[in-house]
Amino acid sequence: MTKRKTDPNFAIPTYSLYGEETDTADDFWFHCETIQARSSLHHWEIGLHRHEHLFQLLLITNGSGDAVFGEEIVRFEPLTAITIPPSIGHGFRFSPDVDGFVFTLMASRLPARMGESSSLKRFLAVPRVIGLPMQIPDVELIKTMLTRLAMEFDQRLSGRTIIMEACLATALTLIARVSETAGQNEEAEDGQDRRMEALSALIHRHIRAHKPASFYAQALGISPTHLNRIVKARTGLSMHALLMHRLLDEAKRELLFTSGTVQEVGFRLGFSDPAYFSRFFARETGLTPRAWRLKEQARL
Repeated sequence: MTKRKTDPNFAIPTYSLYGEETDTADDFWFHCETIQARSSLHHWEIGLHRHEHLFQLLLITNGSGDAVFGEEIVRFEPLTAITIPPSIGHGFRFSPDVDGFVFTLMASRLPARMGESSSLKRFLAVPRVIGLPMQIPDVELIKTMLTRLAMEFDQRLSGRTIIMEACLATALTLIARVSETAGQNEEAEDGQDRRMEALSALIHRHIRAHKPASFYAQALGISPTHLNRIVKARTGLSMHALLMHRLLDEAKRELLFTSGTVQEVGFRLGFSDPAYFSRFFARETGLTPRAWRLKEQARL
């Protein structure tokens, strides 16, 4: 998890939902949409804002990005849950391949039984970015509950409010439990956090040079096996897959936000053979760089 500072010297707008400037949010109690659907409308960046009466929960299932809380910037990778209580200034920068859900509800409509647990109330009162390692048994249930929550909202069948509240209460309670478990292993986690932060900085500097996983392990002073284990636990990806994922992110940003040709983008990313760049991109996305660029530009 990488933390940086932002400039606090500006007013943070207050919205009911993204861009909807109203003083109250009494016309609904719950809303759900995909992160891709909302963020793509804003070039994958949601500016700093806050919601006066709303609680938000995000589930990041794909892609990466930064969560901004006031002056703090926190990097996230899938699988991650993000909780945002009312009145907290926040914003996001997402990679174009982001996927997942954003759930928004009236804070007053948080499931009533949550008030019976003071530890859960404290957990929900603070903005958090919670990694959800798939090897923890509760994580699969969290994902199932939130996916069902989105489905119930979308299908609008009878009795959906009861099911939605049950799914939400279960998911938030288990997310808090996962976070608490992580806190019990804080010392070991802090060591891994520092290694992941150092790894992220190294990848940022060297990704275009196509350095192998062994290069990063040597730079961090650990074995490739140990590094792979840390990366797998934090991201669900192997070290090689993480490098390919970051390289693909760079390629997508270059294709979408620069005017260079596909060949020029490939050269800037360290591909000496344009055909190899195209094969790499198509293997990872199912589209050639040119086809992907045209598709994404049409959505802007």
